[in-house]
Amino acid sequence: MKKILGMGNALTDILLQIDNDNVLMSLNLLKGGMQLIDVKRSEEINTAVSKFSAKMATGGSASNTINGITRLGLNAGFFGKVGKDEVGVFFANDSINNGVKPHLLESETPSGRCTVLVSPDSERTLCTFLGAACELESSDLTHDLFKGYDIFHIEGYLVQNHDLIRTAVKMAKENGLKVSVDLASYNVVEANLDFLKEMVDEYVDIVFANEEEARSFTGKEPEEALEIIAEMCEIAIVKIGKEGSFIKSGVEKIKVQPVVANCIDTTGAGDLYASGFLFGLAKSYSLEVCGKIGSLVSGNVVEVLGAKMTDEVWDKIHSDIKEIVQ
Repeated sequence: MKKILGMGNALTDILLQIDNDNVLMSLNLLKGGMQLIDVKRSEEINTAVSKFSAKMATGGSASNTINGITRLGLNAGFFGKVGKDEVGVFFANDSINNGVKPHLLESETPSGRCTVLVSPDSERTLCTFLGAACELESSDLTHDLFKGYDIFHIEGYLVQNHDLIRTAVKMAKENGLKVSVDLASYNVVEANLDFLKEMVDEYVDIVFANEEEARSFTGKEPEEALEIIAEMCEIAIVKIGKEGSFIKSGVEKIKVQPVVANCIDTTGAGDLYASGFLFGLAKSYSLEVCGKIGSLVSGNVVEVLGAKMTDEVWDKIHSDIKEIVQ
């Protein structure tokens, strides 16, 4: 059975459901955005939202995807960096509890964490202290890391470190792995456009993008963007929210309908779509089935706070997948 390795920011999510958006305005936070913060700003935000109950779980885009893949039943590992602190220990233990094989390096810097403020309309605002998570360097990579894996999945949030990404995708290809990239954020795409295009064109096999990211990458709307991305890689996926997703590989083009959901929090929706799709791909299912599984998992995660679902929800997902693949 194929195995998947993820690489990304090892972040612990601290999720809070706020009762209105006034707190965002008082903190001068852009609703729906992702802000990188330092320790001082992190303490300021924590004080302002202290009245709201918090839920903690391993996070980070690639980590969410890998956790989803193991819950679907595949073997998967995650490569990242944490601090020598309680948050780092939590990240490692929570990963193991979710069936993930952690390949974690340690730093003297505090572990990364992401405070996620979820508005009543389910929009999430991310305040990210990267800490040790952003200290991954190309020199941390070894060929042994890739041994035994078949697909290498990277989150786009790492692309600011061009040397790390270039070295990682080269090593992955040298070791026979397919390379998958989630573009992660439209502003990250805009800031690293030429580099991303170079990497996708030369090394990447699978690209995940939402419509904003696809527009930033190509300058086009979803369907036209899909065509352009598909010319650069083996499989292109453009997610269009409540309208579903488009998939193209070669001459094959598919529109996948969304799963109807009672959305309360979009945290992890794209990450878990990738979980379902890569799971299907590793099982050699058709692109249509891969997309349907991605849509199914994504549709379930938006009904809970955060990117982690209960065993009962996963049991239902497994049951629904059986019907999809029949």
